[in-house]
Amino acid sequence: MTDDTATPPSPVPPRADGPTAPAAAVPAEPGFLTATRAFYDAVAEDYAERFSDDLASRPLERALLAAYAELVGTGGRVADLGCGPGRTTGRLASLGLDVSGLDLSESMLTIARRENPGIRFEQGSMLQLDFPDEALAGVVSFYSSIHTPLDELPALFAEFHRVLAPGGHLLLAFQVGDEPRRHDRPWGHPVTLDFERRRPERMARLLTAAGLPVLSRTVREADPALHEPTPQAFLIAQKGEHVHRLRPSPRPATGSWKRR
Repeated sequence: MTDDTATPPSPVPPRADGPTAPAAAVPAEPGFLTATRAFYDAVAEDYAERFSDDLASRPLERALLAAYAELVGTGGRVADLGCGPGRTTGRLASLGLDVSGLDLSESMLTIARRENPGIRFEQGSMLQLDFPDEALAGVVSFYSSIHTPLDELPALFAEFHRVLAPGGHLLLAFQVGDEPRRHDRPWGHPVTLDFERRRPERMARLLTAAGLPVLSRTVREADPALHEPTPQAFLIAQKGEHVHRLRPSPRPATGSWKRR
């Protein structure tokens, strides 16, 4: 109940420096990011079950991960970016690396934390990494750049370069090809997403331009037993010991992404 006889409060005087400026607008989330998050949040449990023993049937991938771990060195700090349910992250940890995982999809991260309780997993963007400059001995992007548009790849690779220490190594995996493959309503979920295929030569040029020259280029032919429609590519690149620091221009975040 109000007291109509009370003296009304004095008006607040205006600020001497004028009215308060409106807050800066938050940039709208790009469509590819929204679609990627929605897709993997929807399919996470089905995906994790379908690919539960994925590495067990891929001896070349296991050998490449072991070679990468040896290049980085025991105890090297590594980020598995776009880690999904954490299978590759767990493998890297078993090889002696100090690894953490990052993914856009909270549903994928729930599985990763459940299956790898001793590993740190965080939600975040590959284009806006929460690591200081030159903080990591290694970056792994195992089929996690395949939903990033081509024109965003230079910024993505510049961010990889930023967080890698001089001499640090990047492992990049992706499917080979020229046309994307669209996955529509996987496992009956009402989501759709394009999976980009790319050429190793073009990716190597982009990495070199970002200050990450390629040391090793491996292409494995598609395996019918694994229902693979395309060859698989694996690039290992290294940041030079004495190179100028590259800075990506500010961009919205990109997300997390998988193999199929």
